Amino acid sequence: MILKNAKVFDENFNLQRADIQIEKDKIEEVGHGLSGEDELDLSGCIVSPGFVDIHIHGCVGADTCDGTREALSKMASHLIEKGVTSFCPTTMTVSLPEIRKALSAVRDCMDNPPQGATILGVNMEGPYISPNRKGAQSEEFVRRPDAAEFRRLYDECGGIIRFVNVAPEQDGADDFIREAKEYCCVSMAHTDADYDQAKRAFGLGITHVTHLFNAMNGLNHRAPGAVGAVFDDDTVSAEIICDGFHIHPAVLRTAFRLLGENRTVVISDSMRAAGLPDGVSELGGQTVYVKDGRAHLADGTIAGSTTNLYDEVRKLVRFGVPLRQVIRSVTINPAREARADREIGSIAPGKIADLNVFDEELNLKMVIAKGKILLDRRCNR
Repeated sequence: MILKNAKVFDENFNLQRADIQIEKDKIEEVGHGLSGEDELDLSGCIVSPGFVDIHIHGCVGADTCDGTREALSKMASHLIEKGVTSFCPTTMTVSLPEIRKALSAVRDCMDNPPQGATILGVNMEGPYISPNRKGAQSEEFVRRPDAAEFRRLYDECGGIIRFVNVAPEQDGADDFIREAKEYCCVSMAHTDADYDQAKRAFGLGITHVTHLFNAMNGLNHRAPGAVGAVFDDDTVSAEIICDGFHIHPAVLRTAFRLLGENRTVVISDSMRAAGLPDGVSELGGQTVYVKDGRAHLADGTIAGSTTNLYDEVRKLVRFGVPLRQVIRSVTINPAREARADREIGSIAPGKIADLNVFDEELNLKMVIAKGKILLDRRCNR
């Protein structure tokens, strides 16, 4: 298959007119004047890499912690409709048996993939967090960071954990960070750490921060906090929920400017209510109330989101964040954090043919995953 005459985000994320040749599930060539038997004329269209959501609990009534193949299959099928071609199902602070069940289900789906978005591996958001910053996580299941326990979980599931989250000020966190960084990306999350504690944790091996601003100490001119530590350390990348509700658009613009093109990672952090009408839902065993698309616990605590990367891309562009940085933040940056950037995340020969096609207004027209068209909304097809 050859995609012709589109504007393409090239390997360096410059928007250039080019053709893309796909052989089986890989990108064979990116260039000009390519021809073949199966050509698709995409004149007037924009082609980006497929989106990568590294922090998503659930959608369309399904949740990672359901621990079933059915739930993960529903997520994979729905995400393709939003241009997400790869994702990391994300666990909550639940019991260890529930975490083990979720890890087993994800492993099964990685060994025998359902149709839709590709599962890269698991993001373990809990249980090694601060009870003071638990957010919508259940305090009952918060655990002290335990490097040996994590290693057992990692080995039992066959090494499919891509991220593990930790509050670095908790007892045992230093050894945990030193050990876990050898196996996956270690992220600071749900933490009471101040500036100095956060900076020290980065030195120990934390290279990623979960939903910047949310469930952590904010930026103050006399107390920089965890947020200030992130801005002050270019070795750390930051996830950001960009629905315009979790973080004000003005703060989003500021954060994207300060962090630069390489350190911003857009996530959904969506829960099972995403893709469904308002109503009563559930997250980590807790009742969630969704009104006007905003999810809260009964006490008003924000409980994940109901957004998706596609909607966030459109909002960020509307908020004034440069399109090039927005696209990097949903493709190559999250792929790099998941240690999958050699296979996905950019449009280059040899990489997996995961591609999104948009019109000039950024309406999603086509999704190609592993070289196959899984969504086609072109009116002239």
